[in-house]
Amino acid sequence: MPAFPYSTTYRGTSTATAVAVPPSLSLPVIEAVFPRRLHPYWPRLQDKTRAWLLEKRLMPAEKVAEYADGLCYTDLMAGYYLGAPDEVLQAIADFSAWFFVWDDRHDRDIVHGRTGAWQRLRSGLHRALDAPADHLHHEDPLVAGLADSVGRLFAFLPGTWNARFTRHFHEVIEAYDREFRNRVAARVPSVEEYLALRRLTFAHWIWTDLLELGAGRQLPDGVRKDPAFRRAALLSQEFAAWYNDLCSLPKEIAGDEVHNLGISLITHEHMTLEEAVDEIRRRVEDCIAEFLLVERDVLRLAECLDDGTVCGKEIGEAVRVCLGNMRNWFSSVYWFHHESGRYMVDSWDDRSTPPYVNNEAAGEK
Repeated sequence: MPAFPYSTTYRGTSTATAVAVPPSLSLPVIEAVFPRRLHPYWPRLQDKTRAWLLEKRLMPAEKVAEYADGLCYTDLMAGYYLGAPDEVLQAIADFSAWFFVWDDRHDRDIVHGRTGAWQRLRSGLHRALDAPADHLHHEDPLVAGLADSVGRLFAFLPGTWNARFTRHFHEVIEAYDREFRNRVAARVPSVEEYLALRRLTFAHWIWTDLLELGAGRQLPDGVRKDPAFRRAALLSQEFAAWYNDLCSLPKEIAGDEVHNLGISLITHEHMTLEEAVDEIRRRVEDCIAEFLLVERDVLRLAECLDDGTVCGKEIGEAVRVCLGNMRNWFSSVYWFHHESGRYMVDSWDDRSTPPYVNNEAAGEK
């Protein structure tokens, strides 16, 4: 389903509204070469994820009513996993919304020095990931919400996929703990350390794993580990992480953050703010250019896999679906950052405190 070229349709209207992209964040190649599309299930997806956030008590009712649609979490996923069955996209979108809420809790626990609360949450998330059915009624909504969302994700593909996803997400939780300790200590990681950690805190391999759910098939290890396929997947995620850093830099400087590529460049490479912005932008543009090249190699891989057998045809088609959705990630991420209230720092009363978060002592006893 084609989407409007410059914006979403939405917020209850059927008219496209142009989004003004600041020149420092504008990427004409995305707007020209990566057309934006939305899964046709999107309107119901938004309604159901809003209801799920309420049901699981992941956001206060007044925050859901005022901010949930404007945060555009479902828009991001509806622009990414095209072709996914409706129930698969719904499970992914709910998990994505949960992830954003978890990220906000993590941030607030750091800001308010709630080390004990964070460690309890960290432990609970690890346990819920290993045994989702045992934690559906956990007292902490974030633990129960993870149990519910991953339990649904685990229903679509074989246990080997579930085990891989679980392993990858355990690594993400531990990376969040390393970020917690860095921020509490006001320690800015080196550029190389930050880049390695960012691949985990952004959950590169989680979103890539979920491509297979969207394609309806677990890919053989040899295909997933093919250099071209793996590089294309990594480039789509690196673009997203670094573009996020570019857009988040004002918010994170205002909040005395230490985890942003720009902040590492300023601290350890002695760049000015302007130089750091230029360097992040260069990396972002390089990701786009390289993806356009490696995309051809992945298409050739899909052709080779489609060897005339039924299995070969199915695997080749699944690779094409995954590659198409890697491509969709570029446009979906780009527009998300200019439409979501998550990044509209200048409209907040307090630039260091997002208005959509629960700033109370969540997780404390």
